[in-house]
Parts: sequence; C-alpha cells; structure tokens
Amino acid sequence: MKDHANDLSHVIEADRAHVWHHLMPHKPLETTDPRIIVEGRGMRVWDDKGVEHLDATSGGVWTVNVGYGRTEIADAVRDQLLKLNYFAQTLGSIPGSLFAEKLISKMPGLSRVFYANSGSEANEKAFKMIRQIAHRQHGGRKYKILYRERDYHGTTIANLSAGGQDERNAQYGPFTPGFVRVPHCLEYRAQWDLSGEEYGRRAADAIEEVILAEGPDTVGALCLEPITAGGGVITPPPGYWERVAEIVEKYDLLLHIDEVVCGVGRTGEWFGYQHYGIRPDFVTMAKGVASGYAAISCLATSERVFEMFKDDPSDPMGYFRDVSTFGGCTAGPAAALKNMEIIEDEDLLANTRAMGERLVANLEALSERHAVIGQVRGRGLFAGAELVADRGTKEPVEEARVKAVVADCMAQGVIIGASNRSLPGFNNTLLFSPALIATADDIDAITSAVDAALGRVFG
Repeated sequence: MKDHANDLSHVIEADRAHVWHHLMPHKPLETTDPRIIVEGRGMRVWDDKGVEHLDATSGGVWTVNVGYGRTEIADAVRDQLLKLNYFAQTLGSIPGSLFAEKLISKMPGLSRVFYANSGSEANEKAFKMIRQIAHRQHGGRKYKILYRERDYHGTTIANLSAGGQDERNAQYGPFTPGFVRVPHCLEYRAQWDLSGEEYGRRAADAIEEVILAEGPDTVGALCLEPITAGGGVITPPPGYWERVAEIVEKYDLLLHIDEVVCGVGRTGEWFGYQHYGIRPDFVTMAKGVASGYAAISCLATSERVFEMFKDDPSDPMGYFRDVSTFGGCTAGPAAALKNMEIIEDEDLLANTRAMGERLVANLEALSERHAVIGQVRGRGLFAGAELVADRGTKEPVEEARVKAVVADCMAQGVIIGASNRSLPGFNNTLLFSPALIATADDIDAITSAVDAALGRVFG
C-alpha cells in the first residue's frame, strides 16, 4: 500500500472528500482548499504550505497548555502503550493510580477521580451522579440542575440541556428536562443598575430567586464555569462567589465546577475555582489535562460524594453504574502525569500569571488606540477583548467584522480565536489562550498582530 503521508496534495483531496470538520459550514470547503496543520513546535505550528503561525489559542480550543513537540510526553505515552495500552477501569492501572494521586494533591477537599475521555463526557458523569444522589438521598425530588446563561458544558444532549449559549443549542431539542437556567454575571452587560460588589451579589441573588421559583426541595445542584470561557471570558465580579457559596450551603446544593477550559494552569492556579475560595463537590476537566497528547478527562469528587455511593445491601442498584470505554486507556493518565510534571518543573503557573498580566495590559493599551475595544477581561493566559460599535451604547460589532479581525491575524501568521455562533447578537469577543510557555516576545507579537488587524478592519 502506498504511503500518502508525505503527499500533501493527496492529503488535501482526502480531507476535502472525507473529513467532516468540526464547527465548519460546508461552503468554504467547496471553494477553498482545507488548511492542513502539519507540524507544531513550542508555540508555533506550520501548515501544508510551510507557513509558520504563532498559536494564541493552544490548538484552537484551549488545549495544548505546555506547547507542541514535547518529546518527554510522547515518550511517556509510547513507553506506557507498549507496556499496557488498555484495560477497563473496572480494574486499575499504574498511570491511572499515580495520576489520580498527583491530581488530588493539587485539589484540597477532593479525593476521588473518575476517568473518561472528553469534557462533555466528564460533565455527563457529574449530571448522572447528581441525579442518582437525588434518588438515593432525596426520594428523587432534588433532581434539578441549575446552569448559567453564557456558560457552556459540552456537546451531548444533556450538556446542551445545560447550555447557556442558544446558538449552540439551536435545532438540537427537545432537551433533557430538569435543567434550569440562571442569569449571567457579566457586569459589562449588567441586568441591574449596579456595579462592583453590589452587582456581584445581586447576580448571585438571582440564583436564589430561581431556586425559590422552582422550589428548593426540587433543586439538587448548581453547575458553573469558574470563569465563563466561550461565552466571552467572563471573570466573576467581586462578591459573586462568596454569595454563591452562601446559597449553596443554605439550600443544600451540590456544587459542580466545570474546569474543562480553566483547569490545569490556564488561569495561573492549578484550577480556576482556586482563585475564589470555592469548595466544590464535583470538578470536571479535560482539554489541558494532557495538553492534547492523549485523550483524557476527569471528574474529581469529594469523599462525601463518594460515600453516597457506597455499597448498601438494601439497594443493589445503589452504586454508580457507569463505564467510559476509553477511560481505561493508559495513554491519557501517562500523558497527564508528565504534563503536570512539566508545569511544576518549569514553574509554568508563575509564568502564566506574569505573561497573563502582560497580555491583559497589552490589550488594555490597544483599547486606548482602538475605540472598538469595549472591555478587556481575563485571568492568567486566558483573556478576551469585547468589540463594540459604540462605547457609549455598548452596541456589539457585527460577527462578520470580528471574523475579519481573526482572518487578518491569520494572514499575519498569528492564530487567535473569537466567540462565534454561540450567543445571538453577542458573538463579538476576541479570545486569547496562548500556551503556558508563552514568552514576553510571544505576547507582544500576538497583540501587535491584533493592533494591525483592528486598524485595517475598523480604520
């Protein structure tokens, strides 16, 4: 059989004929060649034409946290696969045990890890646990799960049922019952004439209002991103999380924090919730757990949650009856263990904090030259710049012009992201998530490209 791997013209035709791309309408691929990414090293990738790009998205979806071409991770995966590639998680494995131990050491208050293979699946596991706890502890009554407007939790029907982005949900209903939306906490788009801590506490009070309207004896859990990601990089206002904690305790809610984007160093702490003194019952993670070198996701729980599923002779169906086939693949935890070691050895959390401050400062400096930047938000190497047609009215710019900025940066050899086809009328935020290894020169190159792009697109 002929080896076509080095025949890029064949690769392009095979892609055009057979690959159904994620989040991509068909039309562009009918008129232009698909772009093939061939190689990556550090912060940079090269396409099929040999063009170099500085990647400010960590692989397009917040994933490649420690950068491309890490031979130590590839070697760890290879060595593990040759020794044992897979066995179902009904039994254990060496990397599965060791990574769970390592992970839990970074998450005080949590003690157990359930393995899966994607962020959507990890969130699905949490929802199932919450529903089963409702049956085991509350006679099935406390089954409702609250989720927040603008947050995103995955692609399955249950996750879309908990999805706060209406354009992502469109045409996929009817949805799973028992998921109830609460308002967002973006002060820049404030629903009340308040600011600062007053706004933060009021946005959290809105959660309590939903609980009271639904009936407290029916609500079992609250699922939130610590920092809303694709919904606009929304850093919570002061007072918000403190008030959320009070509400969770008052109504005996299970708190599920979705760290699929924020987790494993992205915000400058191991997990985003750790900036806010939150004590979750569930934490889900994926993307940066192994920096994309192998598929893995994790659901970490408290011991209290684990105890709720302990054997009960009177209820032979009471244990968590769930399996994730590829949760048993040893490549994931082997890669994740080495990934976490790299973050520690290279002190990448400190670098993330320092470079994150530089990224936000650079973007704020751009806002002084470009009135189209309405607000800059972010924490660590996780930032967004919301674009507006008018700063006074905060009218969002058209999504097409946001895409034009992204395309202009791509033409300059810099890959940035943007909210798109998510929030009706509000797909107007540029997104930045460079790898945790980013240097000052990388950050300056990213924001220089944005500067030039804004000048060309908006004049």
